[in-house]
Amino acid sequence: MWQLRSLGSSLSLAKTGGVMSARLHGVQVRWCDDSRVHSASTSLPVVVYDGAVTRADLTQWASDLECLFTRMRPLFYRTESRRHAEQYVQGLLAPIERKNGWTIAEHTGEPEPKALQRLLNLSPWDVDRLLTLNREYAMEYLADPGAILVADPTGFPKKGTKSVGVQRQYSGTLGRIDNCQIATFLGYVTSDRDRVLVDRRLYMPEESWLANPDRCAAAGVPPDLAFATRPAHVIEMICAARAAGIPFAWFTADEEFGQNPGLCDHLETNRIPYVMAVPKSTQFTDTTGKIARCDKLASRLPRNTWQRRACGIGSKGFRVYDWALINAADPDHQYLIRRSINDGELAYYHCYNPNHASVVELVHVAGARWPIEECFGSAKNEVGLDDYQVRTWDAWHRHITLAMLAHTFLAVTAHKAKKGAANQQDNQPRSTLQPTSRPSRKSLPQPSIDVSPRSPSPKSGGSST
Repeated sequence: MWQLRSLGSSLSLAKTGGVMSARLHGVQVRWCDDSRVHSASTSLPVVVYDGAVTRADLTQWASDLECLFTRMRPLFYRTESRRHAEQYVQGLLAPIERKNGWTIAEHTGEPEPKALQRLLNLSPWDVDRLLTLNREYAMEYLADPGAILVADPTGFPKKGTKSVGVQRQYSGTLGRIDNCQIATFLGYVTSDRDRVLVDRRLYMPEESWLANPDRCAAAGVPPDLAFATRPAHVIEMICAARAAGIPFAWFTADEEFGQNPGLCDHLETNRIPYVMAVPKSTQFTDTTGKIARCDKLASRLPRNTWQRRACGIGSKGFRVYDWALINAADPDHQYLIRRSINDGELAYYHCYNPNHASVVELVHVAGARWPIEECFGSAKNEVGLDDYQVRTWDAWHRHITLAMLAHTFLAVTAHKAKKGAANQQDNQPRSTLQPTSRPSRKSLPQPSIDVSPRSPSPKSGGSST
């Protein structure tokens, strides 16, 4: 018996007793050995199975998960640690509401969470080797010379003062100053918009944490850990990605990183092209040798400077904006301005473009920041990236990296399913029959949006976000 229910945007897989479940492309499909339907939540809509996923598919996904476990086992010295690590990943992939030691233990049949808590807190295993495994596993299937590296921070709200790195600080995720941890992640976005998380750094505040050795010792922070800003963390992760041979063509990030001179210098020194958001007050030397300010320049641009283009696709369809590209005095540098077609809101990007890529490609790179937000959403909603109940340095990195691996498994499985569907469609015989009559205009498919480059009408306004 099959059950589908709306959920998520990638894929998750779990097997409990006689129930196999898979989450793929916005629906959850469940196959049961008997007529009973097991549901993690009765509040979500149930629809009839349409044959999109077969029992053979679920068997293959379970086999792929077992292959991943086989690769993971050498990282653990003890047999029980290997078993608990597999249980933990299975729990992260399972359709349970909260994914912490208690809920995962219950899901996997453990009488109490102590064993799983010991896996995160005490068991001897190297989490950096697991991070390497995650990266290598992702690259086996998703490596793309045209890919984009995306850096973005995300916040984890916490109560109390014991969780490593926690303090009252601003979080863009929360949209306010709150008691939280903040970590910066490096995402990998392919030309086909497949996306995974390949690295992470936990921000450790200097005054409230690193200046307090006793507090750091209580949380298991390495005694030799030095303070580093989030842009410095990004440089570390880019260096690690290059050292590992990860293929990519571009880098992008938000304003926090786009206005950081050290990060820009590092990228330019290594000739890594980038498109990074910058504040509206950013100044540069234009082609006439004068100092120009982004927002002042935007208001004076001729109408024919703007081009209407889509920078990606989201849950509500294509993300369409008007774009203007401004050359700087240095021919390797340009400034890209994005204007909402709904309310005219503007955003600004600094482009280091040594290969002189077209505006189409620059817009494509600028739009790659949304996929990492989608990564955070799916990782938090589907594999419990933020569901942890741990406080120490080692435990935080272990949970986060195991969740990243679970998320990568979903991304790889969805990629393989998408690729298989495309191959199947390509192999379908094409009809050679000609229509006996000309179809009516109403029967022809009509485009839902116009993304061709043109000047906007005077009445165009408003923004999509």
